[in-house]
Amino acid sequence: MESYIQVTTTTDKREDAEKIAFALVEKKIAACTQIVGPITSIYRWKGNIETAEEWLCVIKSRKTLYEEIEKTIKAVHSYEVPEIIAVPIVAGSEDYLKWLRGDLAK
Repeated sequence: MESYIQVTTTTDKREDAEKIAFALVEKKIAACTQIVGPITSIYRWKGNIETAEEWLCVIKSRKTLYEEIEKTIKAVHSYEVPEIIAVPIVAGSEDYLKWLRGDLAK
């Protein structure tokens, strides 16, 4: 059985989120990337508490494509240490998963 994942990353510009989304979908390593935002992130960076307006990318793919997804995000991303987190998709509608399968690289 194939394993699917949802990967998230954030950027400080909508244009950067769109660059990441297009790169992933064009390479067929993501079937879909949704861009949500702006959102507010509060985090600790280099000893200081920071607040930033960011755009969230929600990426749907297959687990076997994770390494290529990470590599592609890092190549496009402007952050020194971008968030790249993958979680398993434990269940989903069969119709959606069939569509997902059909739009990813083999």
